[in-house]
Amino acid sequence: MADFPPGVVITDQIATAVAKYLSAHQFSMLGVLVDDNTFKYCYPLIQESLPQHFIIEIASGETHKNLQTCQQIWNEMTHQHMDRGSILINLGGGVIGDMGGFCAAIFKRGIRFVNIPTTLLAQVDASVGGKLGIDFQDYKNHLGVFQHPERVLISTLFLNTLPFNELRSGFAEVLKHALISDAEYWHKIIQADWQSQDWAQHVEHSVEIKSGVVKQDPQESGLRKILNFGHTVGHAIEKEYLSTANPFLHGEAIAIGMICEAYLSHRKTTLGKEHLMAITQQILKWFGNTSLDPSLVSPIAQNTLQDKKNTNGKIKCSLLEGIGQATFDIEVTLEEVKEALEYYQEQAV
Repeated sequence: MADFPPGVVITDQIATAVAKYLSAHQFSMLGVLVDDNTFKYCYPLIQESLPQHFIIEIASGETHKNLQTCQQIWNEMTHQHMDRGSILINLGGGVIGDMGGFCAAIFKRGIRFVNIPTTLLAQVDASVGGKLGIDFQDYKNHLGVFQHPERVLISTLFLNTLPFNELRSGFAEVLKHALISDAEYWHKIIQADWQSQDWAQHVEHSVEIKSGVVKQDPQESGLRKILNFGHTVGHAIEKEYLSTANPFLHGEAIAIGMICEAYLSHRKTTLGKEHLMAITQQILKWFGNTSLDPSLVSPIAQNTLQDKKNTNGKIKCSLLEGIGQATFDIEVTLEEVKEALEYYQEQAV
């Protein structure tokens, strides 16, 4: 039996699950936060299960995960006279879940919210753990709080609405969970081709791993940091490309980050050369050989100085000691980060 948190429900009957939850709880008003994509493709799948409600629609994409969009959300919540007895349903990917939960947690010192993650990325990562936040000055989740949703309703039915690149973006976090905690599952994943991947099983496996880690360390004071493998460099890449004509999806940046941090793991811990090469080759197989703009390598490295895991101005990474085994708070230098980025550039040819 999978070890899921009490508030997380995985179902293939999403409309029924939504109706069941709402009928069992009293609330004064119901708002549904969507973006332009989820309003078109996902909202119709639950619309008939919702009682009287109003829609808050925002623009899709990481570039809108900021205070300006929060103000738009809060303006509409205020205009609709939401009170502390209200509830907000966040229907969308990681941006919607992070930002909608953040807005709910702040509004009138906190109202209830339910997350219905519609992307693989949100289902395997952002849906669990209670981290809420928005970007600030393009730094990922620079402002945020810890607050758990009342319920997380997960259905792989929504995955049928995703384009390939969005599904692959979420796959990066599936790979990460295996690399940090389950070597057997990693080998199972890499032995299957894309068409043979079991998305329902991947969601359950990732939720179980993340839930187990979060249960031991809810506030990320120690062990929970291993969930950030690939993210120190990955977030730095994502930030630097966010305002360019070709921004990376989160998972695309994290895939590169995992290669870089596997290199750092080989340099700084006990990860063997053969495992470094295996990780590199497998991730490049799934995500392609996308070279970074050479002019951005130094700014990307500089961005790691702002990582939330850092202490006393020192860059702290979560790294691998082996496939399926992770450690955290490993200090790396700016020069070592640059070396890792150069290693990636050499491999991505």
